[in-house]
Amino acid sequence: MEMQNPMSGRALVVIVDDRAAHQGTPDATGPLVTELLTEAGFLVDGTVLVAADPVAIRNALNTAVIGGVDLVVSVGGTGVSPRDVAPEVTSEILDREIPGIAEALRTSGLAAGAVDAGLSRGVAGVSGSTLVVNLASSRAAVRDGMATLSPLAGQVIAQLSAIEG
Repeated sequence: MEMQNPMSGRALVVIVDDRAAHQGTPDATGPLVTELLTEAGFLVDGTVLVAADPVAIRNALNTAVIGGVDLVVSVGGTGVSPRDVAPEVTSEILDREIPGIAEALRTSGLAAGAVDAGLSRGVAGVSGSTLVVNLASSRAAVRDGMATLSPLAGQVIAQLSAIEG
């Protein structure tokens, strides 16, 4: 049996950002997430930009899961304002949560000085055979979050692949 890179797989990035979605403000985090995912061995199918709207977020996440990607990284919408609904919407589509990933992202983010990562209400879990993870939207939170997430995602994806295989 041929061994695969444990980090390999298909990924999709979902950016939750009202300004970028409504006003055409350039999205600074999508290209960074894509670059970090590519460095970790993922083939990135693309970046989807959505407003902080529950229906838009749910549609983007469900489309990714139905499309069969191994990992969906959503960025933004994890804070404490009324518009920050990404964790609630993500929880609704998950079959099971993996609290340790979300806790690791908060802990490492805070230790790295990314306050928004430490305050993030983001969740992580599995929907079908897809790992779905919420990250806070600062560049620091994304950089640290991807460094923390990559080895964990590799383990989850390998376990899900073993079940399917």
